[in-house]
Amino acid sequence: MTGPVVAELAEDPDGAVERVVEALLAGGVVVLPTDTVYGLVGLPGDAAAIGRIFDAKGRSADTPLAVLCADVGQASELVAPDHAGTLREMGDRWWPGPLTMVLPRRSGVDLHLGEPETTIGVRVPDDPLVQAVAARVGPVAATSANRHGEPTAVTAAEALLAVGHAVDLVVDGGSLAGRASTVIDATSTPWRVLREGPLPAAEISRQGEVPLL
Repeated sequence: MTGPVVAELAEDPDGAVERVVEALLAGGVVVLPTDTVYGLVGLPGDAAAIGRIFDAKGRSADTPLAVLCADVGQASELVAPDHAGTLREMGDRWWPGPLTMVLPRRSGVDLHLGEPETTIGVRVPDDPLVQAVAARVGPVAATSANRHGEPTAVTAAEALLAVGHAVDLVVDGGSLAGRASTVIDATSTPWRVLREGPLPAAEISRQGEVPLL
């Protein structure tokens, strides 16, 4: 059995985008560098690809995947309309960057991200590769490229060791910063910090104490 294709981002950035787009549209699962750690990604509308991601992670669907978006506008299409203003305000301040906002999902957005199906975690990463891919194929489902409960991968070699058996393509973007995004649950008031990260979680969560326009 052959392993995944490995593409060097620095050698051919445009070619890396094309390879990722091609792999995702073919139902593949890809490891790629982000602005935080290496991510394990697939198209969220592809149940088979998302199933492979959960299997590779070794975790159940009750720990849902987030989605990475090209921009705030793309992200706002995924959340309930009465929360789109909150997302845009937070996005204008903190995106692109390492903040994942969990919000009620827009009705009719049928994506295979795990449970619950009524919410969605969205982020616009500060990474040109991910932004370019999402602009081409739409939002991508993502999680860190490691086994559940194990350290996150900050190099392509670490990601290959952890999940390489389950992916079709690995994009090597060198060594990364190595800290997963801050995650805020804004589905109700007050907001809750689900995961500490590079951004000030307490400061961000306090913004949910009063309604945002």
